[in-house]
Amino acid sequence: MGKIHRITIRFRISLLISLFLLCFIHLSAQKSVQEIHFKLSVPTPEKQNYLVEMTINNWQGDSLIVKMPKWMPGYYQIMNYADDVRSVSARSADGSVLKVEQMNPNTWYIPAKSGYVSINYEIQTKRKFVAQSFVDEAHGYIAPCNTWLYIDGQLDLPATVSVKLPDAWKDIATGLEPVAGTDNGFMAENFDILFDCPILIGNLEELPSFEIQGIKHRFIGYKVGDFDKAAFMDKLKESVEAATKLMGDIPYRHYTFLAIGPGMGGIEHLNNTTISFDGNRLDSPAAINSMLSFITHEYFHHYNVKRIRPVEVGPFDYDRENRTTQLWVSEGLTVYYEYRILKLAKLIDADELLQFYSSDITASENDPGKVYQSLSESSFRTWDEGPFGVRDGKDTAITYYEKGPVVGLLLDFAIRDASNNQHSLDDVMRFLYQHYYKELGRGFTDAEVQQACETMAGTKLDEVFEYITTTKPLDYKKYLGYAGLALKEEISKKDGKKTPKYILTRLPDPTPRQKEILDSWLNE
Repeated sequence: MGKIHRITIRFRISLLISLFLLCFIHLSAQKSVQEIHFKLSVPTPEKQNYLVEMTINNWQGDSLIVKMPKWMPGYYQIMNYADDVRSVSARSADGSVLKVEQMNPNTWYIPAKSGYVSINYEIQTKRKFVAQSFVDEAHGYIAPCNTWLYIDGQLDLPATVSVKLPDAWKDIATGLEPVAGTDNGFMAENFDILFDCPILIGNLEELPSFEIQGIKHRFIGYKVGDFDKAAFMDKLKESVEAATKLMGDIPYRHYTFLAIGPGMGGIEHLNNTTISFDGNRLDSPAAINSMLSFITHEYFHHYNVKRIRPVEVGPFDYDRENRTTQLWVSEGLTVYYEYRILKLAKLIDADELLQFYSSDITASENDPGKVYQSLSESSFRTWDEGPFGVRDGKDTAITYYEKGPVVGLLLDFAIRDASNNQHSLDDVMRFLYQHYYKELGRGFTDAEVQQACETMAGTKLDEVFEYITTTKPLDYKKYLGYAGLALKEEISKKDGKKTPKYILTRLPDPTPRQKEILDSWLNE
């Protein structure tokens, strides 16, 4: 008993020492955590540039390597943002100048000792585009990956941002969390969040906000135009509400639509989206529906690609292409759902819904690249060919924006038919969201998408998935027939050329099963 007692005492002493060391290491780590703060100012907006100061407190090490991202998530192209960086300089806490060596186009080496480092640089803007920063005398659009340097290998660090506006400007809009007690201070828990939140500054206009389940949704923009703003926001609310009901969850604390002015394109984020917007063009029901469809697409992306995402697209590597074969899910199915959400919101009727899909079928079937490139290849090659493929000379590429929603339509009908209309593609999307995003905290693989679809269908779906990995012609008659639909072909003449036009129509005498599937899909 005495020997056992001595062993017990030694064990307890050892345990206490271990606990003490762990506490010491933890406290030391807390003291060495880097504090990163950015100051953004626009002293000469007429020069279309802005200044950034990056300060790092409690830096630990003898040297520092900082980088500028090469691309922005949501726009799958290498943008070479470092080309816009000018006049990089660095100082230590006592004001001493530190040498800055550019190791490669987007990487800088600074022999900074432990403590405090201040890095100053200028961003020169030159192009109005949703994936690039732009500043002029009236406003500024700050694209985050075009703006903030990051410490190599330390994207998990938190950061704060303060913005100094020109005297004539008064507004700031962003998805970043405000810092309490400040007017123009914001914070991000890590650099993925920081890079996910553009900033719009200038004299902006805010449209009437709305709440869904107590969560505020704001629409703030530059040169939003002249239109019935209250009526438009009522429609946008209906669309957002339909999307949240479809997915069964709202994962953000607030959401902001950032309208950056007339132009083309939009980019999605976790709690905000950047959209090109010109309200002066909303002069007809068709124009309003087109704009609502576009905004709904960008909004639904906060579920599909920001949270339901291919495993290759996150954690992000901002230094190279993040290639995946699954953008037919992330982009193509988002197009598929932008139309369905408008119908669920009762913003369009059944005929208008069919017209949207008819347009995509026509575009996809008339694309010469359809015999050369598969959907999965178009996703993988988008970094080289762009989202709409290289179309100079011989067209050997397709776009997942057109074929993706068409395959989504056939896939949805296949699941509904095989499951006796008990399940649909909606159930697949909810499962991917709940299981891979909320439960596992990771992206999905291509095999897991197919498995989820087949689980809901209760059978194999190899033929549908061949439409994704091959150039096999789509069997419209079979899959549209599940819902009592058919494809009608007409020939139209444009520029002297005969071009097929495809129109989705209802079968004149659908079976009870076909009618049940179609009514369920139409939510009627």
